Amino acid sequence: MRVAQVIDFGGPDVLVPAEVPDPEAGPGQVVVDVAAVDTIFVETQIRSGWGRDYFPVRPPYVPGGGIAGTVRSVGPGVDESWRGRRVVAAIGFTGGYAERAVAAAESLAPVPDGLPFTDAAALVHDGVTATVLLDATEPEPGERVLITGASGGMGTLLVQLAKARGAYVVGVARGERKTALVRELGADAVVDAAAPGRPERAREALGGAGADVVLDGVGGDLGLAAFALTADGGRFSAHGAPTGGFTAVDPREAEHRGVRLLGIADLQLSPPVHAELATRVLAAAASGTLRPVIGAAFPLDRASEAHAAIESRRLLGKVVLTV
Repeated sequence: MRVAQVIDFGGPDVLVPAEVPDPEAGPGQVVVDVAAVDTIFVETQIRSGWGRDYFPVRPPYVPGGGIAGTVRSVGPGVDESWRGRRVVAAIGFTGGYAERAVAAAESLAPVPDGLPFTDAAALVHDGVTATVLLDATEPEPGERVLITGASGGMGTLLVQLAKARGAYVVGVARGERKTALVRELGADAVVDAAAPGRPERAREALGGAGADVVLDGVGGDLGLAAFALTADGGRFSAHGAPTGGFTAVDPREAEHRGVRLLGIADLQLSPPVHAELATRVLAAAASGTLRPVIGAAFPLDRASEAHAAIESRRLLGKVVLTV
């Protein structure tokens, strides 16, 4: 079968088409005919060699941890009713950039009829993570929520979910196209990260008192600037690191100000819980109450171009692979 394989750590060009044997379903597993594959920024970082302490992968490997497709076969102990069903699955960090992939049966979530596989794939990780973040930070109606990276795959979902909870949402995005998208999705105010005086304009947009909840998907110095905008007694989530590292907040300062910190460790879910949340997110997408924004779709053989597009930061929303 065809896959896209990382042959060495490096730039997008190390992600090349290859042929490997078809997978087989073991006990408790299924094989999925993959139709669409989620791509997330951290996969480009892993490919480049970043984060080896967090992600113990070594070339050659097939990236991809979120798939959407049709169950082709089931292994021992798996209910036969899964065969032929449209599903999504979170399968870890590897194996998804392929025509067929193995998934644990407990990780499967059914895809509603009528929902495109590309939309379903775009929600496998970002939709679930965004839901977990909103559940954990619990913004209440009228509370001020600041979202960095608001035009990205997860940022666009966070804007919609926070508005659905009645929050006053301020999104931070870079450039006219991205800020326009964030406004279209319902943000009450948008700050252009490329314009001068961003922190001051963000504080003004928040009413001068800071944010009750900050959802930081950017990290680095931008994340630290966002932490400074968190109101005393607020909640701050540092869940993204496209700048090269998660926001390094001083826990003593956070404790002094009564700010509750959340990090990537707070987002780890068991496969059944992930599947349950994915089912909830897919139902929202099928009903039209949640819209994934897909900026581009690339065929599997052009996975290297997909990574290059992600790293360019020019696209709106998500990039997905199609098989």
